[in-house]
Amino acid sequence: MTGKVKKFIEEQKLLESERPDSNTRIIAGLSGGADSVVLLYILHRAGYECLAAHCNFHLRGAESDRDEQFARELTASWNIPFFKQDFPTRTVASGRGISIEMAARDLRYEWFEQLREEQHAHAVAVAHHRDDSIETVLLNLIRGTGIKGLTGIKPKNGNIIRPLLCVSKKEILQFAGKESLPYITDSSNLQDEYLRNKIRLTLIPLMQSIDPAFDTSLLRTMENLGETEKIYDEYIAKAKEKVFHPVEKTIDIPALQALASPEPVLFEILKDYGFGPDRIRNVAAAINSQPGKEFYSSGYLLVKDRTRFLLSSLEQKDGKNSYEISENRNEIRQPLPLRFTFEPVSGKFEIIKDAKTACFDADKLQFPLRLRKWEKGDRFVPFGINGFQKLSDYFNNHKFSKPQKKETWLLCSGDDIIWIVGHRTDNRYKVNDGTKRVCVFKLF
Repeated sequence: MTGKVKKFIEEQKLLESERPDSNTRIIAGLSGGADSVVLLYILHRAGYECLAAHCNFHLRGAESDRDEQFARELTASWNIPFFKQDFPTRTVASGRGISIEMAARDLRYEWFEQLREEQHAHAVAVAHHRDDSIETVLLNLIRGTGIKGLTGIKPKNGNIIRPLLCVSKKEILQFAGKESLPYITDSSNLQDEYLRNKIRLTLIPLMQSIDPAFDTSLLRTMENLGETEKIYDEYIAKAKEKVFHPVEKTIDIPALQALASPEPVLFEILKDYGFGPDRIRNVAAAINSQPGKEFYSSGYLLVKDRTRFLLSSLEQKDGKNSYEISENRNEIRQPLPLRFTFEPVSGKFEIIKDAKTACFDADKLQFPLRLRKWEKGDRFVPFGINGFQKLSDYFNNHKFSKPQKKETWLLCSGDDIIWIVGHRTDNRYKVNDGTKRVCVFKLF
């Protein structure tokens, strides 16, 4: 099975390096159950530098502490560094207004990523296997889902990798027995209490009694839908370019109505802003309604205008309206996803004519630059004009709505506004014949 997992890692390109070696550092989630023990064992034996990470959610009393002690002793016997974190899971679930299961999941992945950054690891490996992927599809089918929910768990999602998705639970247990690997059993997994456990313990055995090849058939269907998802993603990407303006946060209603199926496109846009499926269906139903209708998510307001939907964020909890950008960085993600590069000028520099891109004479910039919201009395010199203009006049002339004004970010050098991000740069910082270096900003 070790060879099968190694081949899966290579085929799915789960790691930057195709060959396992001691320079590839992996955080391996270790609960103490058979799945996580086998995962750690295979990765360690394959030659990766493994660090074990254990979460104590304190949900099962003495059993939770038993799991932690087992994981600690196991990693010591294998000479693998051990890290553990305690979580007040019930308190967090109550504070965030989510289920205990969801709180445990969020806390787990938040800590894994923090640990990965601190330890300079290449990836975080978790022990989801083929049966978990089948259960997830059935769970999504029961709750209601789109095509993405029927393709199963992804082998790689950002820095999270799942090397055991190529094997079944039965194979894992057989391998653990063959290699005499110790592991513990979480008693909650044997209880018919949670929906996922009901699927595992009741629904899947029932389906297998109807058709012994149920697993194989469903996996084949998931693979087919995975290929269909690629076509779907390509269509959605092109459709979003036509209807959604991410800088202004507006959705063009006539362009949306011209699409073959507007609702899936709305879903793929609005889900990133915290809107759920039911709320998005209401938005779709309001396409032909009168202007002024409002829809809320936890962090955003969507307003129906005459020809557009307007998105605006609700008040930020941290109240932060200013962000610094140091010269030694090349990318930021808050409050906007921006990349910037310095390019030497040799000959004539070709200005990029794109609202998402801004070019400046680098030697005129005063770092750190600053992103902030607009304030009363702000003014700048619009590109192509020699005199100052008030931002309030610029906004009015270009028919900015109130939500758009609120959402607009300004890039500043010292006290000067050099870019109304996504709209207009300042003429004083333009690239000219005397420019030796250009600083190029791009929204992505």
